[in-house]
Amino acid sequence: MFSFNPPAASTVIATAIAPSPASIQSFRLNVPSPSKTIVRIAPQDARSAPRLPQHRRGANLAEVDPHLPRRRRVPVVLRVTLAFVSLTAYGGLEGQQGQPDEAACPEYGEGLGSPMETVRYLADDALGGRLSGSAGERCAGDYIAAMFASLGLEPGGEDGFFQELPLASAAQPHAPPGRGRNVVGILRGSDPELRESAVVVGAHYDHLGLGEFGSTGEAGEIHNGADDNASGVAAVLAAARALRGGLRPARSIVFIAFTGEELGLIGSAWYANHPAIPLEETVAMINLDMVGRLEDDELIVYGMGTAPEWEEIVPAANADLGISLAWEEGGFGPSDHTSFYANEIPVLHFFTNVHADYHRHTDDAEKIDAPGLGRVARLTENVVRTLANRTERLAVIPGVGEREQRASGSGAWLGTVPDFTPVDVGVLLAGVTEGSPAAGGGLARGDVLIGLGDYEVEDLQAFTDALAAYRPGDEVVLRYLRDGEERRATVRLGDRADRPQ
Repeated sequence: MFSFNPPAASTVIATAIAPSPASIQSFRLNVPSPSKTIVRIAPQDARSAPRLPQHRRGANLAEVDPHLPRRRRVPVVLRVTLAFVSLTAYGGLEGQQGQPDEAACPEYGEGLGSPMETVRYLADDALGGRLSGSAGERCAGDYIAAMFASLGLEPGGEDGFFQELPLASAAQPHAPPGRGRNVVGILRGSDPELRESAVVVGAHYDHLGLGEFGSTGEAGEIHNGADDNASGVAAVLAAARALRGGLRPARSIVFIAFTGEELGLIGSAWYANHPAIPLEETVAMINLDMVGRLEDDELIVYGMGTAPEWEEIVPAANADLGISLAWEEGGFGPSDHTSFYANEIPVLHFFTNVHADYHRHTDDAEKIDAPGLGRVARLTENVVRTLANRTERLAVIPGVGEREQRASGSGAWLGTVPDFTPVDVGVLLAGVTEGSPAAGGGLARGDVLIGLGDYEVEDLQAFTDALAAYRPGDEVVLRYLRDGEERRATVRLGDRADRPQ
């Protein structure tokens, strides 16, 4: 799961969102001098923003969410939206690879071992923290591909199991140079018609390398990321092995290990634009991110509001496992399921919660709850098997936990929903909020916003800066591209406090 520790000489614009200003007793971003930080504290309905992990160890930021009737209440962790979900800043990440040119990949045995064997391999010091694009991450990708092959999965990439992609782009200009690889394997369904559709099961396998960015601890130490997210990959592989055995499910299942999640969901956004099975035939996406610390026997399940059928499917899948489930409705959040929900695909995100080792070099394999990880993998198997054998598709409910562009400084609101798929210039829209100024101006999914008032919109950061320069009620001209043709619309900016929930 990604957070943000920007490079030096950066300007970071942050909006801290909480049920009330009084609930925030401490807030810290890891912003090195001489960076400039702009922080705004804004009240927010707990149902309308994704939950992000704490950015400061020991910060007393938790309250009880009063908006979860009939469910186990989930502690509210401070919700922080830094300009946009991918969390970039001014200033590069030059020199952040922190990896040798060649990595001596640890050896592994033939066939698929236990989930803990996977965790130990991926969290080995020899992989150097699996920074996206590094030699250590390539070792991890090779391992995952070998495991997919041992299960007899069909390669789902352009190069065998690998889907190669650039890490830096106009949308992510501060990502490290070079290329990353998604690892994609397909279990083809048994039904001649349903096999053309798929369930996606995914987990990111990149981490923070030596912690030069994103770390909440000391830079220069290997950040092995055992929970974040070797645990998720291990659960995906365990579920794949279980689903591969016995009767083959009717629908196809696409298993993906994503690169670039810690840099801003780069790998999952790329897959959403280059899917192995078309997104319109993707019935659901299950994301496993940080599932190795099943403390107090509780698993947080995000995305429960993205389809009404989840309220039946998830408890039934858990019936024999007895995991205590804490439900959260929102479909947008700081992990790879966001790239699918932005495309109106129902999602679930399994998460065993943040802990003191989050994004620190102390997130090591010996701290993983092995029995708990196995139970999460079985829950995943049960949910996916149910989805893959259903003849009816889920009824997606879009816009739950609306991921809108939030600016700091002013309270101006436009109501756009950014898509993180790379574009040459501008901000690609995944959609607009109903009743928003953007909707009133005629903007729609697929448009590329290139200008706001007096400002050019070159990327998401530029859009954030432009919106922050205006106030509610200001009239601005939007310039955008639709099918390559430039269009204009005049809108009156709204007030975030008055936006529909």
